[in-house]
Amino acid sequence: MKQLPSLDQLRDWIAENPGATRREIAQAFGIKGSLKIDLKAMLRELEVDGTLKPRRSSAGGKLPPVTVLDVLAPDAEGDLFARPVEWRGDGAAPVVLIVSQAGDPALGQGDRILAKLDAIRGPDYDYQARIIRKLGANPSRILGIFRKEAQGGRIVPIDKGADKIWQVAETGDAVDGELVHAEPVGKSRFGPLRAKVIERLGDPTAPKAVSLIAIHQHGIRDEFPDVVIAEADKAGPVSEKGRRDLRALPLMTIDPWDARDHDDAIYAEADTDPENPGGFILWVAIADVAAYVRPNSELDREARRRGNSTYFPDRVVPMLPDILSGDLCSLHEGVDRPCIALRMVIAEDGSKRSHEFCRAMMTSKASLTYEQAQAADAGRLDEVTAPFAQVLADLFAAYRALSKARARRQPLDLDLPERQIVLSDEGRVTSVAFKERFDAHRLVEEFMVLANVAAAETLREKGSALLYRVHEEPSPEKMDALRELARESGFALAKGQVLMTRHFNQLLKQAEGTEFDELINMATLRSMTQAYYAPQNFGHFGLALGEYAHFTSPIRRYADLIVHRGLISAHRWGDDGLSPWDIEHLEDTAKAISEAERRSMAAERDTADRYLAAYLADRVGAEFTGRVSGVARFGVFVKLDETGADGLVPIRAIGDEYFRHDPEAQVLEGEKTGFRIGLGQRVKVKLAEAEPVTGGIALELLEVEGEAPARSHGRRRKGPVRRAVGKSRAGTAKAKKKLKRKR
Repeated sequence: MKQLPSLDQLRDWIAENPGATRREIAQAFGIKGSLKIDLKAMLRELEVDGTLKPRRSSAGGKLPPVTVLDVLAPDAEGDLFARPVEWRGDGAAPVVLIVSQAGDPALGQGDRILAKLDAIRGPDYDYQARIIRKLGANPSRILGIFRKEAQGGRIVPIDKGADKIWQVAETGDAVDGELVHAEPVGKSRFGPLRAKVIERLGDPTAPKAVSLIAIHQHGIRDEFPDVVIAEADKAGPVSEKGRRDLRALPLMTIDPWDARDHDDAIYAEADTDPENPGGFILWVAIADVAAYVRPNSELDREARRRGNSTYFPDRVVPMLPDILSGDLCSLHEGVDRPCIALRMVIAEDGSKRSHEFCRAMMTSKASLTYEQAQAADAGRLDEVTAPFAQVLADLFAAYRALSKARARRQPLDLDLPERQIVLSDEGRVTSVAFKERFDAHRLVEEFMVLANVAAAETLREKGSALLYRVHEEPSPEKMDALRELARESGFALAKGQVLMTRHFNQLLKQAEGTEFDELINMATLRSMTQAYYAPQNFGHFGLALGEYAHFTSPIRRYADLIVHRGLISAHRWGDDGLSPWDIEHLEDTAKAISEAERRSMAAERDTADRYLAAYLADRVGAEFTGRVSGVARFGVFVKLDETGADGLVPIRAIGDEYFRHDPEAQVLEGEKTGFRIGLGQRVKVKLAEAEPVTGGIALELLEVEGEAPARSHGRRRKGPVRRAVGKSRAGTAKAKKKLKRKR
């Protein structure tokens, strides 16, 4: 519970923040609710002894030294500005420049902060501010469905679980049921929240609206400023001067059939060096995006703000304008392209003996799909692959050598099928399937991993600044939860030692081919920390690598562009390497692009949820099989076998009795019947609701492991109580004892 500050603490703070209002004092100490009454009494004492001046107003046109600010969108330079939440002065509210310091929270448009102001004016701002703390977000934009009413209307936000309804007076001619963008207006201490429509987005059920909703909801930048487009349009062929000529090398790209761009090309040949019998020479050539996107240019600033490309089933929001991402930078077949190439020598056992980078010109000799490459490895050549039969044979032979090194290293070996949503030309979902995974996929991945390691090693050896791709070890708490789940499922995860990826792989191997295969894979994935970018090296746990950087996808990831610039500077290839600004702001860049990556992942995930809900919308009432993928006090989540869609069975739809939630055992147990439902169980459900606009899927539970829950309150189910997960009866007994103790 929050405690009141002492009088001495109040005196010290007021001395440091002269002129602060009572509201600002309360906010600074986090005083809320009934404690404000006690705080007022303390402040009256401070008025009596002269510490605190009588109440004043900010109506004179100045902001108090401690102020609550709403954060605005960053400008073209990436600087953040804000405006005060309250302004009683004449004219427009002052503009405040936010001065970031180490340890400050990441901020974005719509965030609200408590800040200390300095009356330092600049050409485009009136104050400078230093963050005291982040107070939470103020929704600067509302995305929702407009509902017409007699007096204006209302907006129902499209977010799952959103409980706010916004009253609208300025409708902007929006029609009932239309998707709109709105922004809050005025203040509303009492009564409904108020907003005005600023943009009409059309029919929310239209196929193309699905990804549009996610783009707007997550703040994905989907339109390039005119200055950025103008700069991109000026781009032309890159000079060959100072570049190594690799155009005779039979490099080729291998990508998905629907790839929008081609970052990387590969080639391998047997090493003729007698000191390296059975070894290979590998080439990895990556698009030289740095030649087109120079530091501190308009293109560079926009790419940094975007952080990465975002991919949806019906569109891509690229990091770079299409003239670059889809044309000049893309390694198209038969076209000369600038690249940064890497020559690596590997031994027969897959270990890397040496590597060397160069700036070059190349020509891709073929653009293959994964399916074509895999068929060629199986001896099924077509008219495209037949001329490259030996090249492909060498590529797969080199991959099998690299697989030996991978087996020794033992990176985390998760087997999680990737869902593929197939759309018609009109944008409607025609099918949902799981992508087949080939050795061709693994071949490209192994080449790219080795190239990324080489980039990190080279820049570290040359003392260059760079952005590492960091993946830290999982927390002890998550390990305990995974270990308990494994034990309940009849498996074992090593304990009492430093956990390494090989220990997780041993668990995955135990579950392989059993009914708990997918469950253990998903649980292992969830136990992992999220990877991010950092100027410091903390290693990559999942890949079992000591140092790792992203080098191979500069068309779609800004981190790779920074690594390219580092290589350019380290090798003195030109003046388009790392700028002093790049180096000075490396920490900020790492934080910004890590957040952008998470934003894109959330938008892509939400879009998939909405497409799946649309696909299932006309099958309400149908029955499906699936597996419990999550347990919470409010219900259970079920992953459907057919589509991989996740739906919620609310607690009220499980059975007609009270259910107790045991978070440690990850089960719900009926108080009257003892009916149990837990993580990993096979279930049959009925689709109760599928809402395309929010992506929500509601289910009704029919059976758990072939048994129906009680539907008449208090009636005990016949037969034995099924175990929640796995083979361990001891684990189930222990879970029951925990429940009894909690009662």
